[in-house]
Amino acid sequence: MKIHEYQGKALFRQHGVPVLRGIPATTPEAAEAAARELGSPVVVVKSQIHAGGRGKGTVFADEACTQHVMDGGVKVVKSPEQAREIAGKLLGNCLRTAQTAGTGKRVNTVYVEDGCAIAKELYLSVLLDRAVGAPVVVASADGGMDIEQVAHDTPERVLRVHIDPALGILDHQARRLGFEQGLTPAQVGAYVKTVKSLVKCFLETDADLLEVNPLVVTAKDEVVALDSKMSFDDNALFRHPDIAALLDPTEEDPSELEAKKHDMAFVKLGGNIGCMVNGAGLAMATMDAIALYGSKQGAFPANFLDVGGGATAEKVTTAFKIILKDPSVEAILVNIFGGIMKCDTIATGVLTAVKEAGLDRPLVVRLEGTNVELGKKLIADSGLAVIAADDLKDGCVKAAIAAAKWRAEKGMPPREALPEPAPIAYIPKKKAAAKPAKKSKPAKKAKAKPAKKIKPVKKAVKKPAAKTSKKKGR
Repeated sequence: MKIHEYQGKALFRQHGVPVLRGIPATTPEAAEAAARELGSPVVVVKSQIHAGGRGKGTVFADEACTQHVMDGGVKVVKSPEQAREIAGKLLGNCLRTAQTAGTGKRVNTVYVEDGCAIAKELYLSVLLDRAVGAPVVVASADGGMDIEQVAHDTPERVLRVHIDPALGILDHQARRLGFEQGLTPAQVGAYVKTVKSLVKCFLETDADLLEVNPLVVTAKDEVVALDSKMSFDDNALFRHPDIAALLDPTEEDPSELEAKKHDMAFVKLGGNIGCMVNGAGLAMATMDAIALYGSKQGAFPANFLDVGGGATAEKVTTAFKIILKDPSVEAILVNIFGGIMKCDTIATGVLTAVKEAGLDRPLVVRLEGTNVELGKKLIADSGLAVIAADDLKDGCVKAAIAAAKWRAEKGMPPREALPEPAPIAYIPKKKAAAKPAKKSKPAKKAKAKPAKKIKPVKKAVKKPAAKTSKKKGR
C-alpha cells in the first residue's frame, strides 16, 4: 500500500525525522489559507499523487493528456494569492510524469509547505534487499535527480549499507555514509540523527520502501527530509490500522480494490487477453504462454488474476465481472487446474457470470483436473458461445485468434505483431539410442600349477665331543 507525501511526513514527525511545516489542502481557498497560516515569504505548492517526478511533470485538463494546462506539478510561490492560483490549476486536473505510464493522474490534494534554504541535496532510501534477506540503506550525493539514471551512468556514486533489522543502522555506518558523500563533521552529526530516525520509521511501520529525494542539508547545517515516498507490506497492515486508514481509494485501480475485497490477486496490465487462473504460478505461466503463442496476432495479457486454490462459484463470478469491466480486453482465457478447486465449480461460476453480466467478447476455457469431464459437459450443454481448449498452448492460440477476429468485426485495425519471446522452458533433445555393447567372451581361467613339494630339512647330527688327554704330572 502506498501513501501520499504529506501522510509520509506525518509518520516522519512521529519518529523524530526533521521535516518542514506543511498543510494539505483540497481546494484553492484552503491552499490560500494554508499559505497565510504558515506566514512564510516563500511557500511550495506540491501536487499529491502516487508517482515520482512531479516537479518535471506536465499538468493536463484530461486523463488522455490532450489539453495542456501548465508544466510542473510542484511550484514555488511568494504569496497566498499565488498559492491559490497554482492550486486552482493543479486540483481537479491530471498530472503526467515519467512514472504514470503515459497517462495523467488526477490531483485531488495539494500540500502547501514552507520554503527552505538548501545548501546541498542528497538521496536516501531504505528498502528490502530480497537477495540478501535484509534491509539496505541506499544513499547518494546526487539528490534531486533520477536515482535510476545516476545508478546507470555513475554506479560508483550510489552507496549501499545492509543493516540488521533488530538493531537498525549503527552510528559508524551512518557516519561513513555521511563522510563518503562529502559532508562536513558538523553536517555528519545531523545526518546520523536523521538517517537513524528514518530507518527507525521504516522498521517500526513494516514498510517495504522509504525514499527521500531530496534529503537536504540546509544553510544552517540541518538535515531535513524535503520529500517522502513510502509503501507498506499489505500482509502487515493488520498491525497498523492507523496506516491502513491512510489508503486513498482514488489512487488505486477500482478493479484491484474490488478483487482485494474478495481475497483475490489482481494486477492490471497493458494487453488485450483477459486471464482468469487459479494459482499464482499457473497464472504467470499462462501470461508467458499468451505472449509466446499469440505474438503473431500481437496478443498480450491484459491482467494477472489469481482466484485462489479454493475459490467458490461466487468468487469466480466476481472475477469474471472484473475482467469484463476492462474495455481493453478483446478475449478472455480461463485456465483452471482442478486440484482443490473442482472444474465443475469453475464452470458453474463462469456460466453464472456470463448470464448475469452478458458476454460480448470471445471466451476460451481450458479445464483440467478434478471433475474435468463434468465441467466440460456443463459448458457444452449451456448453449453459450464458449470456445473449448484442449491444453494451454491450444487455449492461448485460440484466444489470440479470437481477439484478432473480434477486432476485425469491430472495424478496428489488427494489432501489431510482437517479437516472439524466448521459449518458456528448455526442452533437451532426445539422445540417440546407445548401441548394445558387444558381449565379451569370458576370460579363461588360468590353471593353477600344483604347488612344489617342500623337502623336509635334515636335522644336523651332533658330533661327539673330542676327548682331551690329561697329562700326568711329572
